[in-house]
Amino acid sequence: MTRLAQRLDQLIYKVLLTAENQHELLIGSCQSDVRLTNTQEHILMLLAKERLTNSDLARELSVSQAAVTKAVKALIAAGMLESIKDQTDGRVTYFELTDLAMPIAVEHEHHHDHTVQVYDEVLSAFSADEQGVIERFLEGLSKGLDGGQ
Repeated sequence: MTRLAQRLDQLIYKVLLTAENQHELLIGSCQSDVRLTNTQEHILMLLAKERLTNSDLARELSVSQAAVTKAVKALIAAGMLESIKDQTDGRVTYFELTDLAMPIAVEHEHHHDHTVQVYDEVLSAFSADEQGVIERFLEGLSKGLDGGQ
């Protein structure tokens, strides 16, 4: 294993440990004491912007509809979501945030924005050519994680 590959392995391990402890990799600390899963937090963040269905959420999050259903049921039970039937098609159910969930959704989006800002700051230290190399590396790593597809 080359030194660079070893450093990459160590970095990915550090990212995984951080993500496990925080349920995702965000920079900054949460002010809310509410313990939610990564999927639940993302659902709140998405629903803060618009009403979505179970299928919409699954597609946006790239997770199964079963995972969304489980997360949504827990959020409804916690009083953070309510389901609303479509008035023109009763088979369609949308989800909306309650007042209880709105501050959590806003905080989660703030952490996302801050995290991306830190990434931008780190990347700004590299030239356009170097950023091109980084982009090619990330694409290759992503394909490798997808099984080379």
